[in-house]
Amino acid sequence: MSKVLLIDDDIELVGMFQEYLEQEGFQVQTAHDGEAGAAAALSGLYAIAVLDVMMPRMNGLETLRRIRAHSRMPILMLTARGDDTDRIVGLELGADDYVAKPCTPRELTARIRAILRRTLGTPMAAGGSAQLTVGQLTMWPEQRRATWAGTPLELTSTEFNLLEVLARNAGKPVSKNTLSEQGLGRPMARFDRNIDVHLSSLRHKLGTIADGRSCLQTVYRLGYQLIKD
Repeated sequence: MSKVLLIDDDIELVGMFQEYLEQEGFQVQTAHDGEAGAAAALSGLYAIAVLDVMMPRMNGLETLRRIRAHSRMPILMLTARGDDTDRIVGLELGADDYVAKPCTPRELTARIRAILRRTLGTPMAAGGSAQLTVGQLTMWPEQRRATWAGTPLELTSTEFNLLEVLARNAGKPVSKNTLSEQGLGRPMARFDRNIDVHLSSLRHKLGTIADGRSCLQTVYRLGYQLIKD
């Protein structure tokens, strides 16, 4: 049973989400402000946190920043529909994905399952769980661990997922749709900036190849490519 932490000051909404998630087999705990939510998230008891952006005492973005300073646990943000600024800032701070409010309990549950399936589930069938090596990048999918030139990479669960997809297809471009479906567990929505923000973060965390270029390249109209060199 996966433990889910819901952090949102809307008690009625949280209660509805909690009831639905528990019916679907999850164990759920709640927190109604950022301070309490961050403390609970850092307890190590939860598989994923669902975090609302707008909250009292400490807003969701500050709560996310505090959690990310100490933990790589998957975090799903709840954002206002159409609020691209909070959405992009949240992704840049290390959120794994977002759901726009208002959303149905069924949609939220599907998104949680998609993240946990990629974080805790079986490795991709295309390559099994064996070690992946591309240039100076080495990944151990089963252990959810990666290094660059022997130095550990601090990746969020979604960054790891996306990097694994690129590593398994090293040397050829991978479309954003494929990255979203295989890395996030969902089709890419229209005007979705999610993949671009995550890949920008990955660029800063990965090293360069021999000629000084980033090992992660944008291929015009085709997607992203991890260079083999």
